[in-house]
Amino acid sequence: MLVQGLLTGLALPPLLLVLLALASGLSTWRGGARGGAVAALSMVGLFALATPLGSRALTVALEQQIDERAVGLAMPTAIIVLGGDMARGAEGDDIGPLTLERLRAAAALHRRTGLPLLVTGGSLAPDAPPIATLMAASLTADFGVTARWVEPHARDTRENAAFATRSLREEGMGAAFVVSHAWHLPRAQAAFARHGFRTLPAPVRRDRPPQGEVADWIPRPDHLVQSWYILREWAGLLVYRLRDGGSAAGNG
Repeated sequence: MLVQGLLTGLALPPLLLVLLALASGLSTWRGGARGGAVAALSMVGLFALATPLGSRALTVALEQQIDERAVGLAMPTAIIVLGGDMARGAEGDDIGPLTLERLRAAAALHRRTGLPLLVTGGSLAPDAPPIATLMAASLTADFGVTARWVEPHARDTRENAAFATRSLREEGMGAAFVVSHAWHLPRAQAAFARHGFRTLPAPVRRDRPPQGEVADWIPRPDHLVQSWYILREWAGLLVYRLRDGGSAAGNG
């Protein structure tokens, strides 16, 4: 997982653009004719990814890939909550803000539907408890809800889908709500579809399209982080489509 994370960081912006700019600048310093242009384009790319306009355009385009057609194909009999991030502090390990948002949405959906909850996610660090264990504890302590299933082994979205599908099928269930951030759902649905399991999206915090306001052109560090998350999802979705062919998010 460490190697995978390192390769992902190197292969995607912003680090990829930084490396290109450095290499191009070095080439120019050594007398290369085109290095300056590549470095300039890399910096323009970094600037664009750091603006609300750039990050939101990428995000909204990705969120449009959510498979809404799944609605009505089968009645969901459970709610699957995908683990996100973890926070580490002086008081120990805890869920991160992304995971907390997913749990809040899942608890609200549980109260509306009465459906049982499954939380899924393994350890995010070598000495950390499974994120699913932390999620189950948070559901009980923060929302007064008990998770029926705790899946503590999945290392990524692909394994989230595989292990959650196996647990629910053992209970005779063939469809479920999947709770995750809207930008993560296209790849998550693709992972479940690979196992022939029907999912109904329960997106957390959809983004709004850029409005072309002055503020949309002002770069901010948080939007650069958002762009990295979204580009990683686009890359993952591309891998799924190349591997499986056709539409990656289909529930057929």
